[in-house]
Amino acid sequence: MCKGIYRVIVVLLFSVLFAQAATAEVDFYISPSGDDSASGGRSRPFATLAKARDAIRELKEAGDLPGGGITVHIRAGVYPLTESFKLTDRDSGTESSPIVYRAYKDEEVRLIGGKGIDGFKPITDPAILKRIDQKYHDKILQTDLKAQGITDFGKVSPKRFGGPAHSTGLELFFEDKPMTLARWPNEGFVKITALVEPGTVNVRGTKGSKTGKFMYEGDRPKRWIGENDVWVHGYCFWDWSDERQQVESIDTDKRIISVKPSYHNYGYRVGQWFYGLNILAELDRPGEWYLDRETGILYFWPPKQIDKGRAVVSVLNTLVEMSGVSHVAIQGMIFETARGTAVVMSNCEDTQISGCILRNLGGSAVQVGGGSNNGVVACEIYATGSGGISLRGGERKALTAGGHFAENNHIHHYGRWQRMYTPAISLSGVGNKAAHNLIHTAPHMAVMFSGNDHVMEFNEIHNVCLESNDAGAIYAGRDWTMRGTVIRHNYLHEITGFENRGCVGVYLDDMFCGTKIYGNVFYKVTRAAFIGGGRDCLVENNIFVDCNPALHIDARAMTWAKYHVGTTMTDRLKAMPYTSELWRGRYPELINILEDEPAAPKGNIVRRNICSGGRWQELHGVDKKIVTWEDNLIDKEPGFVDKANMNFQLKFNSDAYKAGFKPIPFKTIGLLIDLPGHKRR
Repeated sequence: MCKGIYRVIVVLLFSVLFAQAATAEVDFYISPSGDDSASGGRSRPFATLAKARDAIRELKEAGDLPGGGITVHIRAGVYPLTESFKLTDRDSGTESSPIVYRAYKDEEVRLIGGKGIDGFKPITDPAILKRIDQKYHDKILQTDLKAQGITDFGKVSPKRFGGPAHSTGLELFFEDKPMTLARWPNEGFVKITALVEPGTVNVRGTKGSKTGKFMYEGDRPKRWIGENDVWVHGYCFWDWSDERQQVESIDTDKRIISVKPSYHNYGYRVGQWFYGLNILAELDRPGEWYLDRETGILYFWPPKQIDKGRAVVSVLNTLVEMSGVSHVAIQGMIFETARGTAVVMSNCEDTQISGCILRNLGGSAVQVGGGSNNGVVACEIYATGSGGISLRGGERKALTAGGHFAENNHIHHYGRWQRMYTPAISLSGVGNKAAHNLIHTAPHMAVMFSGNDHVMEFNEIHNVCLESNDAGAIYAGRDWTMRGTVIRHNYLHEITGFENRGCVGVYLDDMFCGTKIYGNVFYKVTRAAFIGGGRDCLVENNIFVDCNPALHIDARAMTWAKYHVGTTMTDRLKAMPYTSELWRGRYPELINILEDEPAAPKGNIVRRNICSGGRWQELHGVDKKIVTWEDNLIDKEPGFVDKANMNFQLKFNSDAYKAGFKPIPFKTIGLLIDLPGHKRR
């Protein structure tokens, strides 16, 4: 799957590190058939990454790094890790002598945090067979994990909104795909039909219950009697806040499910949706599994003959940990079957993960925290339990940039377990970038950002927010001081929310300010550009096609959200040195904001945009005069080259150009290189 990725990256010169590493004077080799007592040369390779790391340490202690750096070549094979591969400042390279760990040529190298399991056999225990539908008895197999040395199973754990994202503990993978923890219904959700204690929650007229006791339709949960660890997962009150909760009891006569405290933070509401999971009685189709955490017996209906595939359970939490590392690159490998995040980088500099595949993870793919100029480049990321790439760097008070970047990555089918607020790419701090990424097929957002002066450009995003409605493909919220971010030349399309009820393209939520939305193309996106009560935002030179509406601006801080002005918004303003010389120069609009009707959405500019089809705007509580409107081409034929085939380039004689519209560089939007399973448009 990795074939050709590294070679393409070198040609494109994404990193000076890579070009320099090609002239490395020292090479070590690793092979599954190697020996850690060997020399590490081509003919006598090491067996482990740890040994190669230690050999580099010894070389450094003996003298300076060689002028061309060091390359560790990893030969094809599967490398099970029993502990995280850890690099510290002792393992750093230099600008002229980088250290590179890379798959040898085009060979497939797999670093796994899981353990292969076998010993599957038919179920014979009458008590277990009684819990399973009789027609599936000869389909489902069992194996004893404890007998295979696996005793730490983790647990199904909740996801609290705003809290840490926990994985489910141990997971099962078969033939390199995640299997499904036994659930009902097998697809989609069922609805909450009534509440035991209604009317105890009222949020601006939206009523519900604060108590986790709700009713369902039908008699399916009668099958669950006798199950000892049933959970429900759903969107109990708001469409953007999911949670897993353990079931305390089920009254099958009254059709009431009661979950264990603590109850959902927002409460429960009729019409919201959930499904049941971790239920042996619902193991009723190929690909489903269930683990009895008391006995250690894993039950599985394999999607193909069990001895024709490879079953693996995740064991290790993190595959690679890098702390204080600089000038190190990891290239062309597959990272998989960890319970948490595959690669964690803390306070590193000029370090990259490139040309890799990161998949089948309980958490996210790569987490970068602190340091500067670290990147994730030309990777494919999918089947993660939460998100993809998290980049946190830079110092807000000093407005110093982190310089982290995520470029040319294909990120898709993420958020398997933590459905909400675990985006493909997260940017926080100051001065980080997401560029030329392809992001699609996810329950919630594509990019979430906070902080200052980030850049999101040339990304293609489609079919996200599939399980949420009040959500944004690109999202930030609730801060006057987080300014300076530029969102430009992105292509967002087919983003319409759960059950096509509508969501948002670029969502500047709850008075978020000072963001530039420039030169983007939105096609079939509900509420494509959304300013939720914020100030000083620029919506310029964008193309909106069949969006309903293209633009939304409201004055929420003057109505239902006004309580945030004197609390959260003011507190966050005063936490920053917004009156200092540095901040006055960068964001002069902040200096007198508290004396200038801070709740009013002032300073927003909408100019030189094209709106074709759909609806142009909706203004909620906003006097149109408070917004600057200039040279927008609305409900007129703009002169697309081929709208029917989604070619939204403008013909040379378009009236938009006469109004000052600037050409959008369509050919450079999205991936710049071919990645596995995807060709450039």
